[in-house]
Amino acid sequence: MEKRKLHFWEIWNMSFGFLGIQFGFALQGGFMSRIFQTLGAEVDDIPGLWVAAPLTGLLVQPIVGYLSDNTWSPKFGRRKPFFLIGAILASITLFFMPHSPALWIAAGLLWVLDSSINISMEPFRALVADKLPESQRSNGFVIQTLIIGIGTWIASNLPWLVNKLGVTNEAKAGVIPQSVIVAFSVGAFVFFASILYTIFTTKENPPEDLNQFLTEKKESRFIPDLLISLKEMPSTMKKLGLIQFFSWFAFFTMWSLSTPALTEHVFHSPKPDVKEFAKLDDKGAVLKNNKEEVVFLSTLKEQEYQAKDKVYNNAADLVGSATGVYGLSSMVFALLLTFYTMKNKINRKYIHMASLILGGLGFIYMFYATPETLMYSFVLIGFSWGSILSMPYAMLSSSVNPNKMGMMMGLFNMFIVIPQIIAALGGINYLYKLIGEAHINAMLLAGLLLIIAGLCNFFITDKNAISG
Repeated sequence: MEKRKLHFWEIWNMSFGFLGIQFGFALQGGFMSRIFQTLGAEVDDIPGLWVAAPLTGLLVQPIVGYLSDNTWSPKFGRRKPFFLIGAILASITLFFMPHSPALWIAAGLLWVLDSSINISMEPFRALVADKLPESQRSNGFVIQTLIIGIGTWIASNLPWLVNKLGVTNEAKAGVIPQSVIVAFSVGAFVFFASILYTIFTTKENPPEDLNQFLTEKKESRFIPDLLISLKEMPSTMKKLGLIQFFSWFAFFTMWSLSTPALTEHVFHSPKPDVKEFAKLDDKGAVLKNNKEEVVFLSTLKEQEYQAKDKVYNNAADLVGSATGVYGLSSMVFALLLTFYTMKNKINRKYIHMASLILGGLGFIYMFYATPETLMYSFVLIGFSWGSILSMPYAMLSSSVNPNKMGMMMGLFNMFIVIPQIIAALGGINYLYKLIGEAHINAMLLAGLLLIIAGLCNFFITDKNAISG
């Protein structure tokens, strides 16, 4: 049975929860490395601290996809229960994250946060395919990207904004600034509220053949169904997976190392090493008093550290604000595509190719950027981000069994999280040091990988996937 075409505001309402999801992702992506550095992490150790995030995605998303495929309640729907569970857990974690007293606690909370976001996110992707006819799917994923762009831009600017409103971004050594704490609290509220908005304004459609659905649900088993889905994975999905591999390796590199790389190279304001200013024990660890405060070598050294840390925090706020520009440009990208796809078909393949190459050039330009021109790098990166969040999913949804949309979306996530796991377990550090020791070379690596991802679009040949 042909699905009813939805008008703009119906698609907007069903996608609005992505505003909160992206608040969570943007705060995580833009400020977790800053939190890790504040709590004492060395720069080259930061990617390893991120490994929990993609690892949980690898495990959680196929399971959530499978469960949501096999869920139906006339009262609660199919995907909405998972939106709500993920929103509750993510909002709680966002609130407590910047209060982490130790590095291992922050890393553990990142694991919980990413798991919770994943519980909400993939059912949202599946919801587009559930409710929209084939002719509207490009438009649906593009509207999701528009909302994601809004969320990215606002959330990335939150610490800077609350600082301008009078909340300090200065703190003692090893303590998260109050501006970051307030930003995460706002993010927790927005995450929960936006998910609730979608839940209350969107009605899910029951399975087309409810009796058949209930029969298949009784016969379904996760592991056998997973193995069958892997075996039946369409060729287009595998080719998209190759593109996703290089794309998400590049963006993981940005999320984990852009703050140290850009504060050092563009703003010339690296995070000061507290060990150069504090007293150390026999093992080289920083001494702390009974109040868990750092014991400095002298009052002069403490003042010198605080002055340099203030400059770093100002630079980190500006990096966060510049990072938010990629959300703004992805929003413009999505807005233009939204209006165009309402009445016209597009060539998804070439749009995705061009967008990824432009993003790669944006990363490479960071090497030459100044504080005044850094935003132009993120404008280009935003084009690639807007495409990454829409075009692969639009192409995928035209290539897979609609009855297994949740499972396939979850499996497709493998091509997102596996490159991030490889990057976190040493891939970034090994590859960027082939270019040079400076941390800015990680951004050059990201640019090269994104250009390779763009060129891999030549492998996509399925006409149904390309045109939409």
